[in-house]
Amino acid sequence: MACVKRAFKYRFFPTDAQAAELSRTFGCVRKVYNLALAARTEAWARQERVNYNQTSAMLTVWKKTEELAYLAEVSSVPLQQCLRHLQAAFTNFFGKRAKYPRFKSRKRSRKSAEYTTSGFRFREGELTLAKMSEPLDIVWSRPLPAGARPSTVTVSQDSAGRWFVSLLCDDPSVQPLPAIDKAVGIDVGLNHLLTLSTGEKIANPRHERRDRARLARAQRALAKKAKGDGANRAKARRKVAKIHARITDRRRDTLHKLTTRLVRENQTLVIEDLTVRNMVKNHTLARAVSDASWSEFRSLLEYKAAWYGREVIAVDRFFPSSRLCSHCGTLQERMPLSVRTWTCDGCGTAHDRDVNAAKNLLAAGLAVTVCGAGVRPQRSTPGGQSAMKQNSPRREP
Repeated sequence: MACVKRAFKYRFFPTDAQAAELSRTFGCVRKVYNLALAARTEAWARQERVNYNQTSAMLTVWKKTEELAYLAEVSSVPLQQCLRHLQAAFTNFFGKRAKYPRFKSRKRSRKSAEYTTSGFRFREGELTLAKMSEPLDIVWSRPLPAGARPSTVTVSQDSAGRWFVSLLCDDPSVQPLPAIDKAVGIDVGLNHLLTLSTGEKIANPRHERRDRARLARAQRALAKKAKGDGANRAKARRKVAKIHARITDRRRDTLHKLTTRLVRENQTLVIEDLTVRNMVKNHTLARAVSDASWSEFRSLLEYKAAWYGREVIAVDRFFPSSRLCSHCGTLQERMPLSVRTWTCDGCGTAHDRDVNAAKNLLAAGLAVTVCGAGVRPQRSTPGGQSAMKQNSPRREP
C-alpha cells in the first residue's frame, strides 16, 4: 500500500500584519479565479477552450496593468494554485462529474489560499509563509508524523473569524489493520443515529437541537441590525457563525469517533445507499436529517475503510430492508414510519424495525462479497459497492 497523504489541520493566531497579508491574499485569489473563469466562459461562448497555461499567461499580463497591479503585491503561489483549481473544476465539468464552475463571492465563498513548497518554509516545527517575516503562531494540538515534510499548506478563515492551517504530508503510520472475521450492518436513523445488526443502538446527540435556543436568539439579534457593512451587524453575524461552528465541531467529533471505532472493529461494513440531498427536500424532516449528517458519516467511513484495508458495501436504496423479515424472508406490504416494532405474518417473529433493517442490510451486503451477485458501480461516491436493486413496489425507510 502506498503511503497515505494526510492533511493535519491546526488553528493559529496571526499577528495584525499577518492577518492583513492573508486577507489581501484571499481577495487576490478570489479576483484571479473570477477573472480566469470569466475569460474561459467567454471563450466557451465562442466555442473555444482555454487551458491552465493560457490563464497563467493572462495572470502575468493582468499584473502589469495599472488596474490590477496589486496582484503582484501578494505571493504568486496561491494565485497559480487557484488557476489549477479552476482547471480541475472544468475537468470535472467536462467529465460530467460536476456542474459548471461558479464565481467566488466575497461574502459567501470560503476564504482560503493554498501554498506549495516554493511558497512556505517549514523548519524545526515553525511554518513561515511567503511575504511574511515571522512564523505563524500555530496551536499544535497533535503531533505531525515523525520527519514529516508538508507538500502543501492551505490557510483558511471560517465565517466565525477563526484561522486554520492545513498541512498535507505523508503519514506512514496509516497501514492496513489485521484482517478479522467480523461484519456489521448499519442502519441510520433519527431517533437513534445508528442501529447495528448486533442489536446495539447509538443515540443521536442532536447537536443542533441542544443549541437551537441560543442560535435563535442570535439570529433574531442579527435580523434587527441594519443591512450593510456596519460593525454591529458584523459582530452579530460572527456570533451566529460561532454557534454554527460549535455545532459543526461537536458533530464532526462524534462522527470521527464512531467511524474510527466501526472500522477498527469490523472487516466488512454494510450501509444503505441513501439520497440525502432528496431527503432534505422534505421540510418536515430536513432539519433533523441535516443534523444527523448521514452523508458525512458515509464519507468518513469510506475513506477510513480504504486507509485500513476494510470494505464498505452500499446496498441499493430500493432494497426493502425495513419490510423484510430477517428470520424467514417474508415481505410485508406496508411499513409506515410510525411502526417501530412489528411481528412477521409468516413466522411470528417479533422485530425491532431498525435492528431488523440492519440485519437485512448485512445479509444483502454479505451476498455481494460471497457470490458477487447484484453488484453495480456507484453513481456518485467512489469506494464502495452497491447491491443490485431488488423487486419491490416502492422504497420504504
